[in-house]
Amino acid sequence: MPGQPHAALTYGSYLKLDELLSLQEPRSDGPEHDEMLFIVIHQVYELWFKQVLHEMDALQRAFEKSDVPGALAGLNRVRTILKTLVSQVDILETMTPVSFSSFRSRLDAASGFQSAQFRELEMILGRRHRHVYAHMPEGSARDRLEARHASPTLWDAFLKLLASQGHDVPAEVLARDVREPYEPNAAVQETLVAIYRKDFGLMQLCERMVDIDEGLQEWRYRHVKMVERTIGTKTGTGGSAGAEYLKQTIFKPHFPDLWAIRASL
Repeated sequence: MPGQPHAALTYGSYLKLDELLSLQEPRSDGPEHDEMLFIVIHQVYELWFKQVLHEMDALQRAFEKSDVPGALAGLNRVRTILKTLVSQVDILETMTPVSFSSFRSRLDAASGFQSAQFRELEMILGRRHRHVYAHMPEGSARDRLEARHASPTLWDAFLKLLASQGHDVPAEVLARDVREPYEPNAAVQETLVAIYRKDFGLMQLCERMVDIDEGLQEWRYRHVKMVERTIGTKTGTGGSAGAEYLKQTIFKPHFPDLWAIRASL
């Protein structure tokens, strides 16, 4: 009511800790001890995905404004977050295969493959396939993925930054249909080689982009080995092919032009 003092803001109320700490609800009987670890780790992953998406959106705005220092700062932050994501696998690997199997059946069809936020991240980085979200029911997650699919990728924004700095980027590349996967381009690679030789500032930006690409590949590799260590060749949770499917995602760069030029430098 008017005139009544507001409750003092506290650490717990600012972070909504009561709500946050009530969200871990094991489904196994007992419950099994390691199910809490499994839930917490994956909830933390989703929080980091949320932050990475926040940073990626800011990165695209920095590219659009030709803000090279701001872009470098953002890429450094994402690179550091990816290192944290990789290190969290070490914690998950303290759970033995026997421990995981004690509650795995309780997950039903729930699977990390259903992470809409990670699919969003893949979309921003250039994965342009409608089948990624075609199976999703109508709702906010599908809407976000459809919007990402129709928007320029981080690489598209990066190439426009290069063009704004006076570097030669083919017009057909700048005007490409962003709904389609990007194809490596020899003319773009020539421009990148010239940047590495003559433009130290943009070269640093290129190297941080490579760091992001490498960090994601490292996380995928550690994810594969963790799955192999935990369930071996069993079918993945939710009916996926498990480790065999995940292996197909390793060593597929999001920024292929930046890798293709290495032999020419």
